[in-house]
Amino acid sequence: MFKKLLFPVLLLLSAGLSLTLPGCKPREEELQTSGALAFSADTVKFDTVFTTLRTVTKRLWVYNRNPRGVNVDLIGLEKPVSSAYTLLINGDLKQTASNLFIRGQDSLLILVRAKLPDNGQNGSPKDYVLEEKLNFRTNGQDQQVLLRSFGQNIYLHDGSQLTGNLTWTNDRPHVLYNDVIVPAGSTLRLKPGTRVYAHAGAALVVRGTLLVNSPTDYAPGTAATDTVKATNTNIVRFAGDRSGETLYATAPGQWTGIVLDAGSHGNIIRYAQIQNASVGVLLYNPANASPRPDVLLQNSVIRYISGADVSFAGSKSSLEYGAGVLSVGGKVTMENTLLSDCYEYALLGTGGGEYSINYCTIANYPAITRVRNTASLTFSNSSADGKAKIPGLTLSLKNSVVWGSNRDELSFENYDDYSAGVSIQNTMLATQLYAAAANAPSKPGLARPDLNNLIPPYSYTYPKFKQISAGLNSDYRLDATSPGVNRGTQQAQPLLLRDLLNLPRPSAAPTLGAYQTNK
Repeated sequence: MFKKLLFPVLLLLSAGLSLTLPGCKPREEELQTSGALAFSADTVKFDTVFTTLRTVTKRLWVYNRNPRGVNVDLIGLEKPVSSAYTLLINGDLKQTASNLFIRGQDSLLILVRAKLPDNGQNGSPKDYVLEEKLNFRTNGQDQQVLLRSFGQNIYLHDGSQLTGNLTWTNDRPHVLYNDVIVPAGSTLRLKPGTRVYAHAGAALVVRGTLLVNSPTDYAPGTAATDTVKATNTNIVRFAGDRSGETLYATAPGQWTGIVLDAGSHGNIIRYAQIQNASVGVLLYNPANASPRPDVLLQNSVIRYISGADVSFAGSKSSLEYGAGVLSVGGKVTMENTLLSDCYEYALLGTGGGEYSINYCTIANYPAITRVRNTASLTFSNSSADGKAKIPGLTLSLKNSVVWGSNRDELSFENYDDYSAGVSIQNTMLATQLYAAAANAPSKPGLARPDLNNLIPPYSYTYPKFKQISAGLNSDYRLDATSPGVNRGTQQAQPLLLRDLLNLPRPSAAPTLGAYQTNK
């Protein structure tokens, strides 16, 4: 009986004590009057910041490693009124904050952005450094984190329609926001070394004429050692505006690309590098207007390309794919050009069109190979909407390398409709569909002896490129042991006397593809 009464009595005593005794805070909420803060970094760095534009947001974590809570008396910028930096402290937009409590073993998040002013200087990619201290005071102790930006002045083209004939030079980068339009009747000329960076969704839409390193602007020497290496300062470069960050250096789809509208003619792109786009170069002529929009691509590299739901040239229509070169009823001439690391097509010609490819290398090894189920070179006479067939597709493919991560890197749709206009000679091809020695319905026999094509059993590395699938370090020159080297008697005319790097290509022993290899 006594034991039965004892338990209720204890419950009542416990409840009474909880009402009369003072409360106790958890240890991490108790305030201590000593101890400092720790930080996720001693410097918040913004590398190659374009002036007048807001940067990406960087995170700074502020840690209280102490067992008890601390009261942060002050968090503030060194120049809170005139600072180029803005802060988001624990979710609040403010340049200074005071009396912030951080529990023991807890943290606080500060988001930092910058918008650097133009300092009037031109020249190198990192024109000046802008530094400012972010100050902290806790328990009488002062601490700082350095905010550092490498500023680069720019020419900003924000949704603008250019007027007249313009020349872009290399004294500052040119940054594209939204669609920048070269109107009909106007010419945009890009001088050697010009750098163009495009923001997400931006496009260079050409309704007139685009001249990139045209022969009148840039003519490399002709000595045996006059090479134009990838690091050459004369190359004109198009890239995403975040391509300088390691995470985005080889990422595709960061901007729309170069769009040549139906009325655009006489376009020349030489000694250029185009990357990180949804389409490298688009020729958009869905109505099959004549003359076709045209482009001459010489000694250039187009890489890291992919697209989805891209709207072209102000049109309401769109295509759900991307390509290094995408032609809808256009005229494309490619010489000494490398198309590589495209997540869909390297060159897609649809809606008919005219294509001439000589001494080019298609090496299509995107970083995620399993996402691509398309042939690198694909041709069709179907209209953009697939409802009609457009007459007049022609293709000349010579002295080139067409290889990649798929067994079939060449594809024709409705081939019999335009077979008379297709010529493929002295080219190394990854193809199983067209590996026969005689033509068949809808299938050219590209192993015919008189064509001198190389069509070996497929191997991922068969062409013996020097280095593949290595991102920025990929090297798509052929090794000296490659069967594509020394094709003297098999070559198809015309011979291009110099390769992509402007090195001599000997008539007695030319190498397939964009790069000459000497044994």
